[in-house]
Amino acid sequence: MLTIRRRDALREQVAAWRAEGSRIALVPTMGALHAGHIALIEAAKRQGTRVVASIFVNPKQFGPNEDLARYPRREATDARMLTDAGCDLLWAPAVEEMYPDGFATTVSVSGVSDGLDGASRPGHFDGVATVVAKLFGQVAPDIAYFGEKDFQQIAVIRRMVADLDMGVEIVGVPTQRDDDGLALSSRNIYLDDDQRRQAVALPRALGVAARAIARGEDAASVVNDAIVALNAAGFAVDYVELVDAETLGPASPDRPRRLLAAARMGATRLIDNIAVAGPGQG
Repeated sequence: MLTIRRRDALREQVAAWRAEGSRIALVPTMGALHAGHIALIEAAKRQGTRVVASIFVNPKQFGPNEDLARYPRREATDARMLTDAGCDLLWAPAVEEMYPDGFATTVSVSGVSDGLDGASRPGHFDGVATVVAKLFGQVAPDIAYFGEKDFQQIAVIRRMVADLDMGVEIVGVPTQRDDDGLALSSRNIYLDDDQRRQAVALPRALGVAARAIARGEDAASVVNDAIVALNAAGFAVDYVELVDAETLGPASPDRPRRLLAAARMGATRLIDNIAVAGPGQG
């Protein structure tokens, strides 16, 4: 696997692959890789593409009181995992390479970014959209892979790609989970043993709620019950919401629906989501 840190070298390598007739896939990450990230690499490899993974801890998507300074950084370990997974190139720019002196542009995607994490973390999705737009410009991928755990993020990126005619196919890969159901996340390492045991209440509460809504129970009452269950398990809940799976607006039983949640266990903020079946679908 190649490791590249300069834009000119990246573009040269991508151009060489294109001259061979290769398609390019991008898997954007912030490092601290786990099986969820590797599932994205494997999904890309199955399509016969040249796979570029980026590792960049993006300061623009962290708020002033968030965990930028302590976000795990372990590039050597990550690089070994990417190599073992068959990744072709690691794009690992420094902050100065991504945001040089004088950088003054922000990409903002309204609508799908306004509620949920957009409300809980003001400015977060502006930072996400800006860095992903930069990565698309640098790598020029044909296709990009994102994990469905960050469901709102995918919606924001799809809207940006459509609105700006970027021509990149966006593929969401199902959330990877531990054996007990907790969604894999780089932030799970912040949980102590007791918190880790308690954290499984998040996917369990979403599963119970999704099944109840699919049976036709009142969504508002079901969501409130989920919040009560999460509070009882030691979480401080940011939100639990049932939304339209495409627009992230109000949900309707005749369209795909998604139940999304964010909650803090101690100082660690976890997110998760689950599809909600329509009437008669189980």
